[in-house]
Amino acid sequence: MIRCGLVLGTLLLGACVGAPDASTPQPVAAVEVPRYLGAWHEVARLPMWAQDLSSVSCEDTVATYTARPDGRIGVLNRCLNALDNDKPREAAGQAYAVAGSNNARLRVSFFWPFYGDYWVIGLDPDYRWAVVGEPSRRWLWVLSRTPSLPQAEFDKALGIARTQGYDLAPLKVARGQRG
Repeated sequence: MIRCGLVLGTLLLGACVGAPDASTPQPVAAVEVPRYLGAWHEVARLPMWAQDLSSVSCEDTVATYTARPDGRIGVLNRCLNALDNDKPREAAGQAYAVAGSNNARLRVSFFWPFYGDYWVIGLDPDYRWAVVGEPSRRWLWVLSRTPSLPQAEFDKALGIARTQGYDLAPLKVARGQRG
């Protein structure tokens, strides 16, 4: 029942829905929706089309997830465009949990009727940070409840991504995390 999405309008043209297999990243066992709701700061990401263009470079990205009356999750992603004097940008969408995923695999849409995958592949037990990806491993986000993570926690989150087969060479680290 978790419904989320990041500025990740990214996910909307994402892969098809299907059961994960050994060749795809594996989501966490379960996500408790009420604990996941709220604001999440992006502390790192793999470059993606909605956030990284010749005229757009999203910084200080915050994704806010809210419960909707229809049982879905409202998604509001905000960032500052570093290539346009930190002009604010935002994208609003919605998401729903994939049946049988214990809320760890979501479908998110910023442009109906297109949906993309949002899989929680790493999650701190106290919901202080999360690692979100999708089946093709093209996109990845490390999210935190605060603008930065202690280095040991950040390294742990990146370790999960590496273990799940993500190439982190092109990783973009948020200016808040860079210190």
